[in-house]
Amino acid sequence: MAGLAGVGLSWGSSTPSLVPPTSTKPSRAGRRVSIAVRNAISVEGKSYTLQKSEEIFNAAKELMPGGVNSPVRAFKSVGGQPIVFDSVKGSHMWDVDGNEYIDYVGSWGPAIIGHADDKVNAALIEALKKGTSFGAPCVLENVLAEMVISAVPSIEMVRFVNSGTEACMGVLRLARAFTGRPKIIKFEGCYHGHADPYLVKAGSGVATLGLPDSPGVPKGATIDTLTSPYNDLETIESLFDAHKGEIAAVILEPVVGNAGFITPKPDFLSGLREITKQDGALLIFDEVMTGFRLAYGGAQEYFGITPDLTTLGKVIGGGLPVGAYGGRKDIMQMVAPAGPMYQAGTLSGNPLAMTAGIHTLRRLMEPGSYDYLEKISSDLVNGILDAGKRAGHEMCGGSIRGMFGFFFTEGPVYNFQDAKMSDTAKFARFYRGMLEEGVYLAPSQFEAGFTSLAHTSKDIEQTVEAAERVFRRI
Repeated sequence: MAGLAGVGLSWGSSTPSLVPPTSTKPSRAGRRVSIAVRNAISVEGKSYTLQKSEEIFNAAKELMPGGVNSPVRAFKSVGGQPIVFDSVKGSHMWDVDGNEYIDYVGSWGPAIIGHADDKVNAALIEALKKGTSFGAPCVLENVLAEMVISAVPSIEMVRFVNSGTEACMGVLRLARAFTGRPKIIKFEGCYHGHADPYLVKAGSGVATLGLPDSPGVPKGATIDTLTSPYNDLETIESLFDAHKGEIAAVILEPVVGNAGFITPKPDFLSGLREITKQDGALLIFDEVMTGFRLAYGGAQEYFGITPDLTTLGKVIGGGLPVGAYGGRKDIMQMVAPAGPMYQAGTLSGNPLAMTAGIHTLRRLMEPGSYDYLEKISSDLVNGILDAGKRAGHEMCGGSIRGMFGFFFTEGPVYNFQDAKMSDTAKFARFYRGMLEEGVYLAPSQFEAGFTSLAHTSKDIEQTVEAAERVFRRI
């Protein structure tokens, strides 16, 4: 189930040329953008340099908050120059300076069969010829829905949306509508998107940046959000005792990925299942990250615990924006237009996302897929942990199938408080060293890593060798 490990990589000398769009629209940052992009095209990167990334990112900071469209990409917790990428293929990425990396981020989870898979791309090209969005039903929605329902134990009916955040927003409203109760329980360090009710002791970028509960979230939006440490059934029982008949649902990442990689204790998920059943509350697994990654049926198949509702995303879109929530049919029939709980989306179920999802899941259905992910992830984690400990660093970590993580602390790590004992300054040094060695990891101690079917044994060997060199330097 769990192996111990880390990460590593190789270098390349060139990258496909950038062909940026041009614009005649004047703007106060326009001159900086044009200069940065022009320099990025004209200079071929033959050695490790981030000059073009720096130029483009500096221009981006005048155009977008922090220069990014998602906070963790800004490298705030690890320092150094954020990298601007140009292309991806298989298990590798190329930045605008021509540097090549072995990738263990996988677009934050979707790229489980590898980046830019040829079969997925071919299917997308054919789908594109028919149109990008219909704003009306298409048969591809039926196909992907049938695949999801047949795979995920808890899902008898599904609603497609456009992101994991949107899925978690919808499932929360649905749980409250079905139970007629206002309160939810979430776990410290678990991240369920940036909707107001969830931004209480959240993980992911909130943890990475060390932010308090987000400004702009009124007290009224979180007054019914209760929190507990992960892996702590005693606190859950006390919350149910204190709020009898008021708790609509317990929502959690069955394996935490947004506070680092943290697995449930043996009795934790089954204990939650029993407590929620006894109270009449719903159990919700947020499998946006773990869905189709720990097993074809997700964490609920892997651990043998069936929740009432499930959220999905990432893998089921094959690299395109997608999300979904589903569960028992009697609950899902509350969703409009079948029932009174309203939720809608302009691009939901669009043919491109459905196509990418269908062909990604078909690849995952091939025999041996998850055995392969199990082997390469455990080899990776065991290799990096062994190398770190030989170099005198306190470390712990683990993996399950295509998901892994490690902490710079002796451990064990059972919850977010334990994770925060990590030496984040050392992680930052390790991270920057691995970049120089050609390995791209998530730029935060508090994010899980991902392997794919495209990763090879050579990728793993090169990564572990790179980690050994970095460990000796830091």
